[in-house]
Amino acid sequence: MTNNENKFYTCKYDKPFKEIMLKKSNRDILKALLKSILNVEIKDIEINSPEANVGNVSVRGKNFDCLLTTDKGKIEIELNAESVDYVHPRNMAYICNVYATHTLVGEEYDEDTDIIQINLTYNLNKENEYDNKNMRIYKMMDEEGKEFVKNLRVVEVNMDFYEKMWYSKDKKAIKENKYLVMLNRDKEELKEMTEDNIEVKKYMDELNKLNKNPKFIEYMSKEEDERKIFNSRMKAAKNEGLEQGKI
Repeated sequence: MTNNENKFYTCKYDKPFKEIMLKKSNRDILKALLKSILNVEIKDIEINSPEANVGNVSVRGKNFDCLLTTDKGKIEIELNAESVDYVHPRNMAYICNVYATHTLVGEEYDEDTDIIQINLTYNLNKENEYDNKNMRIYKMMDEEGKEFVKNLRVVEVNMDFYEKMWYSKDKKAIKENKYLVMLNRDKEELKEMTEDNIEVKKYMDELNKLNKNPKFIEYMSKEEDERKIFNSRMKAAKNEGLEQGKI
């Protein structure tokens, strides 16, 4: 049996997240997750095209991880398995694209519809900026707190906070935050979370089924291999730059 056959892919990564959360029959799981982050009840969800309309043939297109139109506004979700330097500028470009597209297609400029980006980010606490903090909410405002627009915000969720929660074995905290905690749990860990919770049990079943799908495993294995090659090349380029700087 190969290492890939032994591997269990969680919703830390965008492909399994999209396969489960964007499935029509799993709207209940997605709504529960969104409520745990935004603290609002979402009744209606429409899945939008993942393709970003850049409006310029010279600009490279991009597929959003998840773009939703809901009764609480437009919500974009990005899965960030690592916190690296380019994540914030890249994701800012994505949410500005959503804001511009929504604003320009309307008959008038208004701030009635909330435009929200949710970042589910791992390895975020490299500089101890997030110690004991589960998320930060960013808005566009001046140094006195006056908002430039009231309907644009970025919610960055510190997924390491929920990882630590799981390993602390604080059952009360885990139960209260189960929809975020479950996203990076393996199949054995999920079994510990399914008691008396329909959505978590359903999520576990969907994830187990996905990890038994040969096409999914093939896709993830290829994507993982490409990511390792990219990381290796970036590391080599960085080392080469450091060496040249010594000359």
